[in-house]
Amino acid sequence: MAAAPPSYCFVAFPPCSKDGLVVFGKNSARPRDEVQEVVYFAAAAHEPGSKVECTYIEIEQVPKTHAVVLSRPSWLWGAEMGANEHGVCVANEAIVTREPASESEALLGMDLVRLGLERGATAKEALDVIVALLEEYGQGGNYYEDGSSCHTFQSAFLIVDRNEAWILETSGKYWAAEKITEGVKCICNQLSLTTKIDAEHPELRNYVRSQGWWNGDSDFNFSEVFSLSDDHLACCSGRESLEKQGDVSAQAMIDVLRDKDSGVCVDSESFLTTASIVSVLPQDPSFPCVHYFTGTPDPSRSVFKPFIFVDDVKLVPKVQSPSFGNDDPAKKIPRFQEKPDRRHELYKAHEWARSLLENDQDKGQKLMRIMLDLEKQGLEAMEDILTRTEVLDPAEVVDLFYDCVDTELKFFK
Repeated sequence: MAAAPPSYCFVAFPPCSKDGLVVFGKNSARPRDEVQEVVYFAAAAHEPGSKVECTYIEIEQVPKTHAVVLSRPSWLWGAEMGANEHGVCVANEAIVTREPASESEALLGMDLVRLGLERGATAKEALDVIVALLEEYGQGGNYYEDGSSCHTFQSAFLIVDRNEAWILETSGKYWAAEKITEGVKCICNQLSLTTKIDAEHPELRNYVRSQGWWNGDSDFNFSEVFSLSDDHLACCSGRESLEKQGDVSAQAMIDVLRDKDSGVCVDSESFLTTASIVSVLPQDPSFPCVHYFTGTPDPSRSVFKPFIFVDDVKLVPKVQSPSFGNDDPAKKIPRFQEKPDRRHELYKAHEWARSLLENDQDKGQKLMRIMLDLEKQGLEAMEDILTRTEVLDPAEVVDLFYDCVDTELKFFK
C-alpha cells in the first residue's frame, strides 16, 4: 500500500495565538513535479437542476456558491487548501486506514475541500456539506496525475473559521470529527482522533463492530480502530514549535512551515512541499481575513503573498496554469496517457530562482534577501490593516494579490 504524502496542517487559537487571531497553515506535500496554481472563483447563482463537473464525476449543483480562493494541483477540479469569503478555511490530508481506499472514480478528498468552501458559510456547515456528499457520492479515484498506477487514499480535513475548528477523519463513507476552540492543533498524514469525538457517522460504531474491529466494551478510539498500526501516535513535529512560540502570528506559522529539520517542509526523493498557505482570521468580524499563498514549491524559498476577499478582486493569470479544455489528458479516458506542461508564469520564474539559489551562492543569497523583504513588507501592511480602527476600503486591496505576484516576478526577471 502506497504511503500517503506527508503534508501538515495547523491551527492556533487564542490565547496561544496573537491579538485575538485564529491562525491556520498548511504545507501541501505532493509528487515533486506537480504544479499548483492559485485560483479565485466569484460567488455565483446556479439554475435549478444544474450539475457541477468535479475531477472525475458530475454531481448536483446547489443554488448558490460562495466566493473561494484555492491552491490546487493544476490538473484537477478541487483543491489541496483554500478559503472562502466568509472566513472558512479547509485543507485536506491523504491518509491510509485499514479499509482500502476505492479505485472507482468518485469524489476526491480535494474535491470535498472545494465543495465544503463553496457551500459552507461556517466551519460546521462545511463539515456537514462534506459528510453529506461522502454519504451520497463516496470517495475514490487516483490522487495523482499518473497513468501507470492508481494511487488511492482516504481523507482527513482541518476545517477552520473565526470561532472554531473541526478535525474530520474519514474511511470510505464513515467518519468522526472533533471540535477545537483553543490551543494549537496539527494534523498530518496519519489518523489523530482518539476518544474525544464530537460528531460521527450514525452507523460508525455498528459498522466497526460488524467488521470485528471493536468489541463495544472498551472505549471507542477512532485511530486505534481504523489505523493499520500505532503510527498515529507519532504525528506532527511542528506542533511543539508553534506551542513554544507563545503568541502565534502569521510570521510564526510561516517559520514553522519553512522548517525542513522538523520534516514539516518536505523535500524528499518522492515528495516536495509544492505549495503553502497561511490564513489569519480575526475573531472580531469587523476585520477582514488575510490569506497568504506561495503558489510555488518549497516555502523556504518562496514568498507568502496576501489575498483579501473583496468584490471584483483582480484575477491573477500569472499563477494560473494553462487550460487544455476537453483535450486535457486528465479528462480523457483512459486518463493520464500524457503529461502536458502545466507550469504557470510564476512557477517558471521560481524555477529559475531555485536554480540560482542552488548554483550561485552570492547571487542566490542576495535574491533571497530581496524575496524575504518583499514578504516582510506584505506582512507589515496586513498587520496595519488588522490593527487600524477605520474600516478597510475595498479599493485598497482589490489588486493586492495581483500586485504582489507582479512584484515578485519583476525581482526574478
